[in-house]
Amino acid sequence: MSSPPAQRVRALRSRPPTDVGVRIVDTPAARVHRPADLVGTILSLLGITLVVILAVYAHGTTSGIGDDLQGVARIVRRFVVFPVALLEWIVTVAAPIAVLVELVLRRLLRQALESVVGALMGFAGALLAVWLMNEYAITPLKNEFSVWVDGRGWTIAIPPLLTAVAALLTTAGERSRRRTVGWSWNFLWVVLGVAVMTGLLTLPAALLTVLIGRACGLALRYAFGVQSERAYGRSLVEGIRRAGFSPTRLIRVRDVGAEGNDTAELVTDLAAVAITRVGDNRVYAMTTADGERLDVVVLDGDRQVVGTLTRLWRSMRLRGIEGRAVVSLRQAAERAALLSYAAHAAGVATPRLLGMAEADDSMLLIQEHARGAVPLRDLPEEVLTDEVLDKIWEQIAIAHAAGLAHRAITPDVVLVRPSPGAYRRRPDGTDGEDGQEPRPVVLLTGWEYGDVASSELARRMDVATLLTVLALRVGPERAVASAVRVVPKDLATIGPLLQPIVFPRATREEARQNRHVMGELREALLARLPEAVVEPERLVRFGARTVVMLVLGIVAASAVITSLNLEEMLEATRRASPWWALAAFALALLTFVGPAITMAAFSPTRLPLWRTVLVQAAASYVSLAAPAGVGPAALNLRMLTRRGVSNALAVASVGLVQLAQFITTVLLLIVLSIASPGDVPIGDQLPSRAILVGILVVAVVVAVAMLVPPVRAWARAKVVPVWQTTWPRLVQLIGQPRRFAVAVGGSLLMTLGYLAAFWATLAAFGQADRVSLVDLAIVYLLGNAVGSLAPVPGGLGAIELSLVTTLSTTTDVALALATPIVLLFRLVTFWARIPVGWFAMRALQRTGEL
Repeated sequence: MSSPPAQRVRALRSRPPTDVGVRIVDTPAARVHRPADLVGTILSLLGITLVVILAVYAHGTTSGIGDDLQGVARIVRRFVVFPVALLEWIVTVAAPIAVLVELVLRRLLRQALESVVGALMGFAGALLAVWLMNEYAITPLKNEFSVWVDGRGWTIAIPPLLTAVAALLTTAGERSRRRTVGWSWNFLWVVLGVAVMTGLLTLPAALLTVLIGRACGLALRYAFGVQSERAYGRSLVEGIRRAGFSPTRLIRVRDVGAEGNDTAELVTDLAAVAITRVGDNRVYAMTTADGERLDVVVLDGDRQVVGTLTRLWRSMRLRGIEGRAVVSLRQAAERAALLSYAAHAAGVATPRLLGMAEADDSMLLIQEHARGAVPLRDLPEEVLTDEVLDKIWEQIAIAHAAGLAHRAITPDVVLVRPSPGAYRRRPDGTDGEDGQEPRPVVLLTGWEYGDVASSELARRMDVATLLTVLALRVGPERAVASAVRVVPKDLATIGPLLQPIVFPRATREEARQNRHVMGELREALLARLPEAVVEPERLVRFGARTVVMLVLGIVAASAVITSLNLEEMLEATRRASPWWALAAFALALLTFVGPAITMAAFSPTRLPLWRTVLVQAAASYVSLAAPAGVGPAALNLRMLTRRGVSNALAVASVGLVQLAQFITTVLLLIVLSIASPGDVPIGDQLPSRAILVGILVVAVVVAVAMLVPPVRAWARAKVVPVWQTTWPRLVQLIGQPRRFAVAVGGSLLMTLGYLAAFWATLAAFGQADRVSLVDLAIVYLLGNAVGSLAPVPGGLGAIELSLVTTLSTTTDVALALATPIVLLFRLVTFWARIPVGWFAMRALQRTGEL
């Protein structure tokens, strides 16, 4: 039996470091393309765009700051006399020479040459910017970059020499690693400040000077790469020794087999290979002077921006994914160490972290090697017995019991050691081999992306991800059966999270390649737990379609706003009646009662009317985070399943509510047409010609779209399942005419509530007599339906734009009046109801209804 890890660490650290006997098998990267340089280039270009926009639309702010700086300059000049020409000479001549000399002395000849090329690019970029402004810029933009020059009048001033210096300093490297670069940047900022104070440059021109230089320098650095500052060779060995270890051999894991028999033992070392697949880090197989086999994980600083941006993007795009402030290499290493120590202390079987150190632009994590373990990805199916599956679930259960969440479960982080010499925890808390009956042992690795004191949602995602990983390996039936045996309580709430967007990249790609597995997994989950909810929960805040719709909405809104008469709008708003606005809000509250009556009528179980009304009110609060129409359906479904209704029956009931609303809307239009005053000609009872043409165009577009096979297949896939689920329930309810009539009455009450609120807002602006009841109904229903198609929370922006367009183009209401009317309508029917929904949601959560 070998000595405990703590004793081995003390023995290794007692040995004095030596400079001989270390054999390294590696392929050092001489130059690297840093993602941070690409991100910096993009940000610099965005900064240039922002400066140009502010120069035009925030003229008062930029000119005011410039005037303040020039006022400060008049005061400073009374006390300080410093030759500006000397400053310019230091920045444009002395500083570049000093930087280039330092690079040459460090034998960075290529970087010195690239710095010169960057300076030329910056010089050309400044000249190009001046030419573009002279040729194509509008007059207000030219004025913001122009200064008075004796003999030439007003001239656009973007100094090419200073731009070239900014580009040279950017290309030369980080100011923290080049002393001359740091001092040169300080002098450059001083010169630019003095130039703005003395009127030689405008503030936007000074900012543009630096941004153009930065964009040129960073683009050049990313295109040609920069000298690698990662820890390799001697630097790597010295870093390992500072951590207290004496290596005799270091072999890059991805290079195994490069030296024949000497590395033959690592060719089948799948546990080490799995570490390289888990994260974007270098991994070395290290042998110490005592013959101990350890793993060295190297985190490189130039790669950290990728992980930071990925986490930021996921936290922005996904609901419930909190962002984490890991912005530096040291923070990333310390987080990985914290999670590793926490997992090991909680009793999770995971390789123990033994030490860490810093070397150049890298952080080194030295950990025990999982000898003989094989990642789940590479295990033969016959090895994955029920005992192994249960042990996998036991490890995640131990972590969750301690408040830890993994967040990155893939087939490479689950390791199984089926051979003798099992990796097991001893009663005294140490780890090692056990000579008793060999049993399979499961290890859970890759904790660097995890959380301590994690949220319930993060742990639910872990369970959903692990269930999917196992289902892809052993099938949904066995995966669900093993989870039911070990973590039955966790399965009831993970159904909505069984969607690829939740999973880490490796698991997500595999799940998308085997899409049928997700459906089979939901069916297996329902078979074991009939009360479980498996309908996917909306976790994505926005996707490609949302971005496209948002851009189109902004363009359309800009076109509408620029054509408005703002003075006329303000005058109409001042004349609006607040009493009619209050009446519209009261009428809008009726829309909570109508759908509650319909839901209670269609429900297969008895629902208290007041509780159901509160659920509809809570949906107005949820609409802030869900597309229009999605919030009420989701909460109604949740209410039914919480009361013991099966998932299929609940979906059918909610579908009937939506179908009843559609039917009553059509019937209401027919009734309004028939109920028009008898002395009105039959032609005037019909909707206006513009509305009829609009309906005809929509019908033609839909008919043509149905001729396209992919569109027809998509529509069939959306409609047929809902109809197949809803039709049996509808036939059953038709046999109960009283219940069906109550349901239709509730839907009618909801529609009339919105129409009445819309009419009241028209009355608030004195426009109620300009729109007939039929036109009012069609304008609202058509505009609201079109706007609700946009996949944005509550249809924000899309519904307003659609209603304004429909009201102003199909009735006699002018655009300048249609805009405040629609905004008031949305205020009383959407925004003003959100506080009511919040209180309703809190009340329902306290009573356990939702």
